[in-house]
Amino acid sequence: MIATATTPSIKQAEKIAYENNKLHKRLCRLVGEAIGDFTMIEEGDKVMVCLSGGKDSYALLDILLTLRERAPIDFDIVAVNLDQKQPNFPAEVLPNYLRSMNVPFHIENQDTYSIVKRVIPEGKTTCSLCSRLRRGILYRVADELGATKIALGHHRDDILETFFLNMFFGGKLKSMPAKLQSDDGKHIVIRPLAYVREIDTERYAAVKNFPIIPCDLCGSQENLQRKQIKNMLREWDKKHPGRVESIFSSLSTVVPSHLLDRSQFDFAGLKITGEETPDGDIAFDDEPCASPHTNTLSIQTIQLHNQRTTKHSDVEND
Repeated sequence: MIATATTPSIKQAEKIAYENNKLHKRLCRLVGEAIGDFTMIEEGDKVMVCLSGGKDSYALLDILLTLRERAPIDFDIVAVNLDQKQPNFPAEVLPNYLRSMNVPFHIENQDTYSIVKRVIPEGKTTCSLCSRLRRGILYRVADELGATKIALGHHRDDILETFFLNMFFGGKLKSMPAKLQSDDGKHIVIRPLAYVREIDTERYAAVKNFPIIPCDLCGSQENLQRKQIKNMLREWDKKHPGRVESIFSSLSTVVPSHLLDRSQFDFAGLKITGEETPDGDIAFDDEPCASPHTNTLSIQTIQLHNQRTTKHSDVEND
């Protein structure tokens, strides 16, 4: 058969298959690293994977199923979807998909859509109330199913966006933790996609042809602050490669002594010890973005400036 514009050649098909397999391996590696770094899943756990019908939760479930087959420990997975009774919601899509994957599941029917639409004025952001309602319901379902961990599909971009949202609009250095105790103190919530980029879940969803269900409740709100932050990060990633990765890395490399939060560092009790400390003034000497030559040149320039200033001062004093 002659290859056409719409029919990839054997070589092209092999290349596509190779790239898709590489993507799958990368996702498995990153999710495995996050699970290991934060001890997200342990022997005998029953992991409740919250499946919304979006690309991220589909990817989360798919990768966890793969890792369960390879893991040296035994744990169970149950998929849970909260049917919020949004208009035109295709109720059979998720059950049909989960049956085809032979995954145990539970569909929880709760009309939170009507509550949100009744309480939130037209044009206002619905996400906050919707999230609170959904969270409470999922905690209850976790109890009923005997789940020991609740897995959410938030990825690296979600974590970074939340960090900037809290900083810009909430005045806090705070983000989405990879693992936390639930509001009621009875559950452990995990985010195994914490190291995964959204661009990878988008591509993986296309590769796997997941039956995506759009969220008509909040997905159409184009002026959300989160979307503005998302656009900012994507612009940075395009114009300044490496900047976003550096910011994400900083979330796991915090130096409380060089911030201003007195609850995180005992500034009042700081005393002279006569000993050098790596968290002292020398912490400001690090210039990770500069080459060794640049550092040396900068130091020489400063020394030369100081010498000239000293000489000039001596002349005036004379």
